[in-house]
Amino acid sequence: MVRVTAISSDLWHHYGRTRAERDPAVPEVFYWIWSQDSGPGPETLGDLSGRVVGDLGSGAARHAAHLAARHDPAQVVAVDASPAQYEMATGLFGHLAPRLRIVRSDAVEHLGANAETYDVLYSVFGALDFTDPRELLPAAAAALKPDGRLVFSTLAHFVNGAVAQPDVLSIDVSAKTPEGGAATMRRWVLQEHVWVKVLDEAGFTRITVDVLPSAGAGPRTADTLLVTGVRRL
Repeated sequence: MVRVTAISSDLWHHYGRTRAERDPAVPEVFYWIWSQDSGPGPETLGDLSGRVVGDLGSGAARHAAHLAARHDPAQVVAVDASPAQYEMATGLFGHLAPRLRIVRSDAVEHLGANAETYDVLYSVFGALDFTDPRELLPAAAAALKPDGRLVFSTLAHFVNGAVAQPDVLSIDVSAKTPEGGAATMRRWVLQEHVWVKVLDEAGFTRITVDVLPSAGAGPRTADTLLVTGVRRL
């Protein structure tokens, strides 16, 4: 969704296409966890009535569409750098404009151009997973209004069961080019205390990290970290 390191023009070209064809409706529910089938929902974001909300690394904008259609915000801005995801999102949910605004942009660049614009920023296994947090988190803090809230879900450990990184380090994960060729992109899977440290350094306070166990079992399941922080005044 954001900041890929391989030479491909769009490593998210194939992501979500099957579901988009099978299920084009605005989702009835919003989940944070990896398996997307249980656990806390949008209540974690607080009351969104009249608020300006940003989804960072929004993909096909399913979570953003749910919020725009069902939670009465002033506007939800769905931000994603992938041309394919932008096209998919506009095709699926463009009819929700102007309450839902779909933006094709790198998350850091978008945030840098929108100082003190957002009441709430969030990401569901999106930009926080695929952008260096030392770049993204300060940009998010600057784009939030004073006392604005950031909430994101990310992997608590690697999908293969390996422990998360003890420092701000990325690994290369497999991806596909639009033509189907093999490629890699960077992903950040960090331990709880590392997220707390980088959030504090970026200007956040009232930081919480909750571990949400996977609802299922199997080789590709994973627990989720649900991380929140408030822009320091």
